[in-house]
Amino acid sequence: MSYCLNPSCPKPVNHPKAKLCKACGEKLLLHGRYHLVKGLGKGGFGATFLAADLALPGQPLCVIKQLRPNTDNPNFLSMARELFEREAKTLGRVGNHPQIPRLLDYFEDREQFYLIQEFVKGNNLQQEVKKQGVFNEGKARQVLKEILVILRDIHAQKVIHRDIKPANIIRREIDDKLVLIDFGVVKNQVNTIGAGGSNQTALTAFAVGTPGFAPPEQLAMRPVYASDVYALGVTCMYLMTGKAPKNMDCDPITGEISWFKYVNVSDSFAEILTTMLEVAVKNRFKTATEALQALDMENHIDSLSESMLSYPTNTNDNSKTSISTRRSNASYSRRNASSTSRMGDRMSRRTTSRSTSTSRSAKNSSRNANPKTRFGNTSINSNKSHQASQKPVKMLAADVLKAYANGRKDFGLKDLSMQDLQKADLPDAKFHHSKLIKTNLQGADLTASNFTDSDMRQAMLRNANLSRAFLNSSNLEGVDLRGANLSNANFKNIKLKGANLCGANLSNTNLTKEQLEEVKTNWMTIMPSGKRGFW
Repeated sequence: MSYCLNPSCPKPVNHPKAKLCKACGEKLLLHGRYHLVKGLGKGGFGATFLAADLALPGQPLCVIKQLRPNTDNPNFLSMARELFEREAKTLGRVGNHPQIPRLLDYFEDREQFYLIQEFVKGNNLQQEVKKQGVFNEGKARQVLKEILVILRDIHAQKVIHRDIKPANIIRREIDDKLVLIDFGVVKNQVNTIGAGGSNQTALTAFAVGTPGFAPPEQLAMRPVYASDVYALGVTCMYLMTGKAPKNMDCDPITGEISWFKYVNVSDSFAEILTTMLEVAVKNRFKTATEALQALDMENHIDSLSESMLSYPTNTNDNSKTSISTRRSNASYSRRNASSTSRMGDRMSRRTTSRSTSTSRSAKNSSRNANPKTRFGNTSINSNKSHQASQKPVKMLAADVLKAYANGRKDFGLKDLSMQDLQKADLPDAKFHHSKLIKTNLQGADLTASNFTDSDMRQAMLRNANLSRAFLNSSNLEGVDLRGANLSNANFKNIKLKGANLCGANLSNTNLTKEQLEEVKTNWMTIMPSGKRGFW
């Protein structure tokens, strides 16, 4: 068949040998050489077609993108032409990449603008999921690494793709390589407000991107390299779930997608994806190179992390709950995985921390050996030293819930690390000198609970109620407190580095500016002053 390019044509499909459109009378052969076979897609500002190049031997297929300015305003057309030429030069530059379609030609015809690109035969990843089912972790990881390499190369050319999604990634039939297509050139809109009679010479880009895949800063027309990283993270999420972002639950406070509920992947891969999907750019991988380094160093980081922690890790726990309890650590450790020097700094800090702890224990032992510190007015200090020197006893989540239901509230000196206490009702409970490392307390009621001198590193406390809680001298490094109610809580002498407090209620707490500089907050965080997002 032959296809008519006239946007207003009521019946664009014609006989293959026709030279003029029978419906509107327009010429069917574009630029004297391109025979349009069929339409591939269209939007508000343009359309895409499959065509045969009659001027080349074998009449190879190509893709034609048409930009359609819907106005006769001469100023508008001038700016559209400037945009078109700039975008064509950009595509010509990145089109030298072996996994990006080559730009073959570009021209203007009857006040319509055309880009001619190489046709890539194959199925896109959206079609693959629909035909073959969702990807496993290994296959998704392969896609992630291959596309990150392409993004690294185009970002080096100072180009942001702006529309990464499964439909724009084709698995090339001849070699199974992934090819990144559609750089959004026909999705740019000229800002016509005030164009007539003004001295404007540039164009204002429309918010290019697919809803759900494009991050907030891109939809606000401020795309950065990290915007492509976010969209690729959403793409991997789709490949492993078969669900579009709009069909997934999201946190009503932070706006983050609850993707981990739909997949079962390793904790290390989950952390990488979580960092890619951070809503705030400052917490996301800034470049494709950072994400690639995290992937390459993943195995080394995992083994190093295990050696630096003082508690046993359950390597057989691959449950979805286990994934969710580790999500808070994504920005703290996985973001640092992009740099070996940062990793070394973390090791050094933890080693120093352990040395300090050992020194403290030695001092306590010496104090206990002195009769003057064991009796008389110093008995309280002696008791604290004795507690600090004791090793917490392992306790299971089921035993905690049963004991609390029977009236027990003191769980001091207990090791509850890695336990699942999600949505547990434990108000006024006492967890002093306890270990709650990576414990899942998401949505739990911990009102007025006592966590003095407890180790809560990387615990999941998202949306938990910690109002009036005592957290004095506790370690909350890397803890996830997004959306948590921490009003009137006591934070004296706590460690907070790497904690996530986005959307948390910190009103009437004694958190200092110095402590808040070490954590993640956003405009939804209620600061100690009671103001949202501001001190």
